[in-house]
Amino acid sequence: MDPNEKTLTTFETRVRQMILRFQELKKENSALHVQLQKDEQEIQNLKSKLAQADENYNSLKMAKMLEITDGDLEGAKARVSKMIRDVNKCISLLSDGK
Repeated sequence: MDPNEKTLTTFETRVRQMILRFQELKKENSALHVQLQKDEQEIQNLKSKLAQADENYNSLKMAKMLEITDGDLEGAKARVSKMIRDVNKCISLLSDGK
């Protein structure tokens, strides 16, 4: 085999390797795009759930405030504080998931 043929064979081999690697990367890229779409959908679902939870919390807070009598003010404050802490925990859990 003369040097030109050897060089040509080496070149062909490298080109084939590059084509195979390109095809692998193309498949990986497609899989990553699919995963990204799934993740974005999950984020949207979690945002919707958070918005609903905030709305429910605000409604509950209003309802509880209307029930408060003068003698139960301290208990009501404690319950509201606990609810705020719970919502803050939920928000931080959702934020960490991003």
